[in-house]
Amino acid sequence: MATVGKFLTQRIKLIFWGLLGGFFLLEFLTRLGTWILWFREVGYLDAYLTRLTMQVGLAIFAIALSALFLLGNITLARRLAWVHEPESGQLTSVFNLARNRLPPLLQSPVIPLVPLLLLVGSLGLIALVMVGYFVQEGLALWRVDYTLPNLTPQVPAPFQMEAFLQTVFVEVPSEIWQIGAVAALVFVLLLQQGFWLRAIAWCMSLAFGLVLSGNWTRFLMYVHSSPFGREDPQFGIDIGFFIFRLPAIELLDFWLKGLFLYGLIGVTLVYLLSARSLSEGKFPGFSRSQLRHLYALGGGFLLAQGLSHWLARYELLFSSRGVVYGASYTDTQVQLPFETFAAIASVALGGWLLIKALTGYGKRNGAVVSQRPIRSLPFSVWPFISYLTIFGLGYLAILGVQSLVVQPNELYLEKRYIERSIAATRQAMKLEDIEVETFVPQAELTADNITPENQTIANIRVWDTRPILETNRQLQQIRLYYEFPDADIDRYTLKVQDPDGEVSTRRQQVIISARELDYNAVPEQGKTWINKHLFYTHGYGFTLSPVNEADASGLPFYYIKDIGSSTNAGALNVSGPGIRDSIPIENPRIYFGELTNNYIITNTLSPEFDFPSGDDNAYFFYDGSAGIGIGPLWRRLMFGWYLRDWQMLFTRNITSDSRLLLHRNINERVRAIAPFLRFDRDPYLVAARGEGFLSGADRPSSLYWVIDAYTSSNRYPYSDPGENRFNYIRNSVKIFIDAYNGRTQFYIADSSDPILQSWIKIFPNLFKPADALPKTLLSHIRYPQDLFNAQSERLLTYHMTDPQVFYNREDQWQIPQEIYGSESQAVKPYYLILRLPRGSQEEFILLHLYTPTDRSNLIAWLAARSDEQNYGKLFLYQFPKQKLVYGPNQIEALINQDPVISQQISLWNRDGSRAIQGNLLVIPIENSLLYVEPIYLEAEENSLPILARVVVVYDNQIVMAKTLMDALTAMFKQAETANALVRTVEQDPLPRAPNAASEEAIQ
Repeated sequence: MATVGKFLTQRIKLIFWGLLGGFFLLEFLTRLGTWILWFREVGYLDAYLTRLTMQVGLAIFAIALSALFLLGNITLARRLAWVHEPESGQLTSVFNLARNRLPPLLQSPVIPLVPLLLLVGSLGLIALVMVGYFVQEGLALWRVDYTLPNLTPQVPAPFQMEAFLQTVFVEVPSEIWQIGAVAALVFVLLLQQGFWLRAIAWCMSLAFGLVLSGNWTRFLMYVHSSPFGREDPQFGIDIGFFIFRLPAIELLDFWLKGLFLYGLIGVTLVYLLSARSLSEGKFPGFSRSQLRHLYALGGGFLLAQGLSHWLARYELLFSSRGVVYGASYTDTQVQLPFETFAAIASVALGGWLLIKALTGYGKRNGAVVSQRPIRSLPFSVWPFISYLTIFGLGYLAILGVQSLVVQPNELYLEKRYIERSIAATRQAMKLEDIEVETFVPQAELTADNITPENQTIANIRVWDTRPILETNRQLQQIRLYYEFPDADIDRYTLKVQDPDGEVSTRRQQVIISARELDYNAVPEQGKTWINKHLFYTHGYGFTLSPVNEADASGLPFYYIKDIGSSTNAGALNVSGPGIRDSIPIENPRIYFGELTNNYIITNTLSPEFDFPSGDDNAYFFYDGSAGIGIGPLWRRLMFGWYLRDWQMLFTRNITSDSRLLLHRNINERVRAIAPFLRFDRDPYLVAARGEGFLSGADRPSSLYWVIDAYTSSNRYPYSDPGENRFNYIRNSVKIFIDAYNGRTQFYIADSSDPILQSWIKIFPNLFKPADALPKTLLSHIRYPQDLFNAQSERLLTYHMTDPQVFYNREDQWQIPQEIYGSESQAVKPYYLILRLPRGSQEEFILLHLYTPTDRSNLIAWLAARSDEQNYGKLFLYQFPKQKLVYGPNQIEALINQDPVISQQISLWNRDGSRAIQGNLLVIPIENSLLYVEPIYLEAEENSLPILARVVVVYDNQIVMAKTLMDALTAMFKQAETANALVRTVEQDPLPRAPNAASEEAIQ
């Protein structure tokens, strides 16, 4: 019966492991097949195979080598461990028993029970904490968010005793049950150490595989590194070493230290728990063979520790100890020599232990072991004591020099390092290319400057994206399953016909918003498999509004809106022939967007919902080039397993021409293709003809998504990251995605970036040159806001280039505040069409404002140019410090403290409505500043904002009118009309009473 039971148990185990292995094999093959077919469909199969080869190769290499090392050492330790000979009870080892040799003699003293329990308990606890630490680090690398500001995590730090102490004394003791659980785990580990030490070895090997595979980009960059052409100021090494090579070497250090440390702990536990030491109440001591084994592992760990000390020398360039980021006086004068000496000492001590392991040098076999603790050890402890003493004295010296020498003389000693940090931060964040000019505001605007023909005036934005979105959701969603997820600012060149029939063009700043299909908004009764994957497949159209116009009721004026008309079902409604000739709307279907999160199947027997047409629906069959053919049964089996969707196998709607569209969310799509790039958080839609963008198989589309992509690093020496997780960034790539065909193209935007140069070496077919981008799409690129925000934030401090001014923070800036609605918020960058000082014509720019710290007046404004001939150029215009220039907060205070204006706002904030003060724009015109703030009126429920008034402030006048042109006319032409309230700002804080016409204007 026992034999039968054992046979059945073995069969059950075999079946279980066979099923488990088959499941994982099937999962791997289906995922691999799906990704290969998808990458072939999007045209980037070679890039995927390069990445996959590196990932799999690193994982296999790390897992195999780690398991071989750890399991091999544990197996060797078990062969050399003590056992009791069955007949005599004499201590010997498995190795000696197998060869019938004499038992080895002891070379270390007996360890009593209490110290033995403390020792094995501590080692067991360290082993458990280690495996948790390494598994956590491995899993964290596969949960990376590639959007700004969340970037690739830093290289994981080698396991340190600080991590152990933090876990044991801070994290675990928070709950009594946690202490009990940890104690139980340690007890189980010690009770069945043979099994659990091997299990931990496998877990750590898998964790090392995850870590190295997850860092595949660092190893590829190491091999294909590009020079920066700049050297760090401390070591004189090209910056490329720190960005490309140092992270990969640190990963090897992380791996080696983990291997040798766990190997040393595991082997020590095997030896200490042998010879029935716990039940016997003592450990008899180590033999020479056991000690040689421990010497080898200890020597390897100390060599890895020496590498850590050597790498720590370079890590000093990212220190935050001093007054600025990077290596400071204490770092270079004290810690750098200490780390160098510690590296040499570690290598020397590790080499000495390896010599002892190889030669067996020590007490001769048969020598009597002394019972005195120090003398009884099989080696001299003085090298270790010297190392620890030097280590402790080194850190004391660092603290002493920093507090006693540097801090009393900080500016004098740190001046050269301040200069280094300023220069490096400006280089890494591309601040050194900013052209700085002085802007002296003058009250010189006249009625001749303020005309509709002035493109700056004609493009002053009175609509913010928030009220536009609210209006779109009320008036333009049309059906509950449509959604406007976002609205974006862009500019278009429009054809305009004058009364004489002459056609000219003008640039118009607009707000564009895509009408996407949100399947989550479909009623629950309609959420069927067919509706989700075959019927509701795409959004339809977009809205386009000028930023400066409202209709007669105060709602946004639309150039493009609605779906269908009385004469043309499905056509988007345009405001005039000039818009129709300027902006293409022929194929406005959105199969790829920001809300297209589910997969769909096209070209089936079931028609797709296209758009609502009155009380009926229009239907459509997709004829684009996107999708993977799923006609063959094996493909449906594979995709059904991958997607966990078995209805795909049983539906009768699929034909031989049916196609599966995966990864339709544009953010997910670009991350799947190029996970090594970082992406802007705000994709925007472009309506244009992109014939040069398409292949011959693509049906022409009229809608394209634009995503800005960045190359970044946190390893630029001396560059201060501030609150960011990067200290180097470039907007190196522009990505365009066809909203209908899904075609995704990566265009080089900054070929001078060394990081991008390395990626081009690795993926030569992924990136296209900038001149391959069609002109119709090139005209819509814009300077990205995420990059501009990062640069603006660093410029708050790093516009100061004088070390003493920087040290004293004499000229520190801040981002001004404004009131939006009823809440204060930081002023965000905003796009404008204006002519820069000394500029020849109006252009599309991104502008940001600055005020001095703890003050509200303006001190400067930064402009980023977006038009293709000047793209990427930055200008900083500084106001004279002796001249007071009102900031947004001060202007809003002038507006809100005016009794007539504030009275009107108070009246609006009654009876279920509320007034919302929109973004206050500061607009440079000629050599003057014009302040414009829209005021919206909306109901507290079912919000439908209307533009109630526009407030314009210039010089000493405030004008509130129903339209922007009414306000400008009243201000600059001194025309008193019933449409405008004119107020004068006097020295007296209470404004004077309004005139009769102004009283009528607010009614």
